[in-house]
Order: sequence, then structure tokens, then C-alpha cells
Amino acid sequence: MIQWTQEQRDLRAGLAPWCEALSADHVERDADAEFPWDKWKLIQECGILRLPFDPEWGGLGLDLLTTMYLLEGLGAGCRDGGLNFSVSTHMVSAGVPLQRFGTAEQKRAHLTRICSGAAIGAHAISEPDSGSDALAMRTSAVRDGDDFVLNGSKTFVSNGPIAGMFIVYARTHPLGGPLGTTAFLVERDTPGFTVGKPISKMGLRTSPLCELFFDDCRVPAANVIGKPGGGFLVLNHVMKWEVLCSFAINLGEMVHRLERCVRYASERVQFGQPIGAYQAVSHQIVEMKMGVETTRKWLYDTATRLTRGENVTVDMAITKLVASESNVASAMAAVRLFGGNGYMSEYGLEKDLRNAVAGTIYSGTSEIQRNRIASMIGVTK
Repeated sequence: MIQWTQEQRDLRAGLAPWCEALSADHVERDADAEFPWDKWKLIQECGILRLPFDPEWGGLGLDLLTTMYLLEGLGAGCRDGGLNFSVSTHMVSAGVPLQRFGTAEQKRAHLTRICSGAAIGAHAISEPDSGSDALAMRTSAVRDGDDFVLNGSKTFVSNGPIAGMFIVYARTHPLGGPLGTTAFLVERDTPGFTVGKPISKMGLRTSPLCELFFDDCRVPAANVIGKPGGGFLVLNHVMKWEVLCSFAINLGEMVHRLERCVRYASERVQFGQPIGAYQAVSHQIVEMKMGVETTRKWLYDTATRLTRGENVTVDMAITKLVASESNVASAMAAVRLFGGNGYMSEYGLEKDLRNAVAGTIYSGTSEIQRNRIASMIGVTK
């Protein structure tokens, strides 16, 4: 178990005063399915976007585990799951690849805007015909002098409708594959680049997503992130951070949900006694507690191994499975425990359930994770 320092605990406690304002009207905002720009200003002011980035570019220079610890605090305090998801997407999908693979010029021009939140970041991987099979993407990038010319489309781009910069993965070799993919930084106003309209979705409604279209879109070669053909390395690095950071937020949300259910089970009286006295209820809450602690262990143990440079391929897949499916189970248990109230929108629990389902899909579906684990342990080839 990690023993957090007083400085780390103080940093997390410093988020608490912001969370009430961030959570205000979260049920209504979810119903409207609009990005809360006023809350984004609070996100900018509280400094959470700066956590893992070098102070040279406006960051706080915190390590991965401390970043996760503070993001867990955001999840515990902020009830707007869509806003939380947009924060994670912005930091990890755009900021992390720039921090790890960007040139000094790219960092100076773009990472400073990530840290301040002046430009929201997004990344574009999935396509209509290649979701989890990312290496089968068809969007192409062909070198033409000092530029690359991009053609194709992307879908399910979180933050897309509101983003100012995009990390776009495109095929730079006719056969594609791990060495045939390149990551590009594309500005929103680039000629030939079109951002589609927001797509209506089940959950995380305040975090908009859309399609992107590239029609002879010319991107300077200077905007390549890493090296041409090195896109898979960039994506692999980003996906590790994405799992750890986004589900650290979910862990905080699960902790808050558990605490809420414990209070409710103690206060809600039926047939002359608190419902928590009934084994059918208490056992559900025990399962929620087990889910929280198992998720916490996998998240922070895997992050620790990653920082040591160890191979965490299997660990990452297990972590993603445990965290996402525990979150769904927790949200479902909360809805059932609150009964009719849990089913009503005003309590925010049915929203939690809709949000949680997304975690079993993004960053690689649960089915893909199980396939990956089976392959890595030698069950399949």
C-alpha cells in the first residue's frame, strides 16, 4: 500500500474547494449534453491540467502516481463524469505524447497551451471500419515536400467538437502495421480538415465526441510527433497513461458512490430497521468495497511497475478489465440499492451507470483485453 506524503495529501486536499462548484448542476448539464465551458474555466484555474508536465512548459512536474492520486481526488469530488473524462482526455491524449515525444519547438508552441487549458486537446484513432483494430486504419498520410497530405476520416473522437488541437494517427506506409503508422499534431483551422457535429451518446454526455474528415489536408512535417513510422510507439505510451489516469478518476467516483450507499443504507428505514441490516443489501455494499480496493491495487501496482520500466502488458489489460467492470458493477449496485430513487435522474446514479458502461468500450473493449491476456499467457496465438 502506498504511503502518500503530507505534500501529496495537501495537493489533493487543495482540489476539494473547487469540486463543489465543478459539480453544480451536473444532472441538468448531463441532460443538456453540452460541454460546460464555465466549469472548464475552473479546471484551468485549479491547476489540475498542469500535473504531469515539465515546469519549463508551465507544468507542475509531478510523477505518474501523484498525478493519478490527484485525479482520483477529482473523481471523488466532481460529480460531472463527462467533464472528468474530458480533463483526462486533454491531458493524456494530447499532452502526454507531446511531453514524451515532442520536439522542443512543439512543446514551446503547444504543450504550454495544454498546461494552461487555453486549447483543449483530443486524439483521433478509431475509424468507422477499424475501432479496436487500430492498426487497420485507412486514413493515409503521404509525404509531399515539407508536408504530409492526409486523407480519410476518424470517428468517436472525444473532445473533438471543442478541441483546438488533435493528435491524429494515420497510415504512412501502404501496408500499415506497427511501423507504418505516424502521429501528427493537427490544428483545428488547418485547411482540408473538418470537424463534424457532436454525436449523441449514452453517457459522458458533457464530454462531446464527433467525426473528423481529412480531404487533402496538408500538415507540416514539423508536426510529426516522434518519428515517421513511430506512431505505434506513441500510441502504446499514450494508452498506458490513458488507462491509468482515466480509471484513477473512476476509482474516485467509485469511492464516493460507496460512501453514499453506506450512508443511505444506514438512514433508509424499511420494515422497522435500516436497510443495511438486511444481508441482501449489506452484501452488495461489501462487493462495492471489494471492487474499490481491487481496482485501487491494480491501478497503483501497475503504475508502480510501469515507472520501474517493467513489462506491464498483461497487467495493463487486467487493470483495465478490473477497473471498468468493477465500476459498472458498483454503479448498478447503487441504482438497485436506492431503488426507485436510483432510477430517477435527479439522484445522478442512473447517470453514473450510463457513464460507467463507456469504460468497458474505450481504451480497448473488455473482449479485446481478454483476448490480449489469453494471447500473452499462451492460451491462444
